[in-house]
Amino acid sequence: MCDAYRSQYGCNFISVMPTNLYGPNDNYDLKNSHVLPALLRKFHEAKMEDQPEVTVWGSGTPRREFLHADDMADACVFLMKNYSEEGLINIGVGEDLSIKELAGMIKDIVGYKGKIVFDSSKPDGTPRKLMDVSKLSSLGWKASISLQEGIAMVYNEKFSEVIK
Repeated sequence: MCDAYRSQYGCNFISVMPTNLYGPNDNYDLKNSHVLPALLRKFHEAKMEDQPEVTVWGSGTPRREFLHADDMADACVFLMKNYSEEGLINIGVGEDLSIKELAGMIKDIVGYKGKIVFDSSKPDGTPRKLMDVSKLSSLGWKASISLQEGIAMVYNEKFSEVIK
């Protein structure tokens, strides 16, 4: 639609496609949240309840890319100031990690001491979700919040407010 308005009416509209986002106001409901906030909540609750293990759905092998919501906002402002072309532009970090690696990172950030168990009877989902961010990178934008730093910020600053 943005391209159609651009072509027909000369509007300076652009379309962005973000990767998987996470941040302080995420959805932490275990029934309908995405993998990163669900794992944060699972590991937090397991730590608080001194549970011996945390079960993660699937094999742990699928790979995902994550971007902090603040970096998403920064990328959008950057693009509004520096970009005016038709077609989508991907917003992400251009790097992914396995769900197993993500679970280990979250376990360490939360300070959980128990075991991680992968339930292969549950679905893995798409094997890999990684965006080509070369167009955005060539314009000079790069995410400023590393995944480990971002997860720690969410957990330390906001997580206790979300889970009551």
